[in-house]
Amino acid sequence: MKLLRNGLIGLAILGLLMAALLWFLPARWVLPWLQPHLHGVRLQQVHGSVWDGEAATVASPQGQPWGRLQWQLSRRLLLGQARAQLQFEGPQLTLSAAIRRLPDGRVELHDLRLHADLVGLDVPKGALLGPPGGTLQVRAAQALLQGGWPLQLQAQAHWQHATVHLRGGALALGDLQVQAQAQGGVIQAQLHDDGHGPLQVDGRLQLSPLGWRLDATLRARQTDPPLLRWLARLGPRSSDGSVHVQRRGGLAGQASVTSSTREIQRP
Repeated sequence: MKLLRNGLIGLAILGLLMAALLWFLPARWVLPWLQPHLHGVRLQQVHGSVWDGEAATVASPQGQPWGRLQWQLSRRLLLGQARAQLQFEGPQLTLSAAIRRLPDGRVELHDLRLHADLVGLDVPKGALLGPPGGTLQVRAAQALLQGGWPLQLQAQAHWQHATVHLRGGALALGDLQVQAQAQGGVIQAQLHDDGHGPLQVDGRLQLSPLGWRLDATLRARQTDPPLLRWLARLGPRSSDGSVHVQRRGGLAGQASVTSSTREIQRP
């Protein structure tokens, strides 16, 4: 009996030690296991615990420093409830969000905030016909993601001091705003300007996993030759001086994005 009692006491002490280790587990101990899953992104100068820590330097696969990452991970993870608060700070990008992983694999985001300096970032020029400049602020009250794509979304974006860098220099577009919502995996966004800049914008953007469609009307508020030449490259001018821009792409082809998404969702 004494041997059994001592064995049980030993197991209890071992259990307490294991629980204490998990409760205060240093983040640097987990880093060798985590690093191969980061697709080449490097976490350096890691401090704190798995539950509340930071990487003083987040570097690209090529070794270029991007910024600093802080995290707070709920200990409810030990009960199968994955929740985290992330904050990234870099010279060109800051990002913060509350994240919760659902049992079905989907991810909930709350209070997402992003601030990006577009100059120097690897941003596709797309329909702008040149690399964008200015600062982009995005705020999303909530989002539900599946496979990285938003099934549900409520977000606003503000492109301040929007510019397009062309061969002749930076072309000012003013301050532009976007209101975006998503239901069933289809994102609907409304684009407009602040009413005071050089470019008047009124448009709609629709996206789904199969394609996208843009329908916008642009008009110069001033007789600015570089702006007028840029608009002329986007499409013919109407009698009122506006340019109607229609673009679409992706696997959806000529079908609407909404119709294509319905095809995805069919069993």
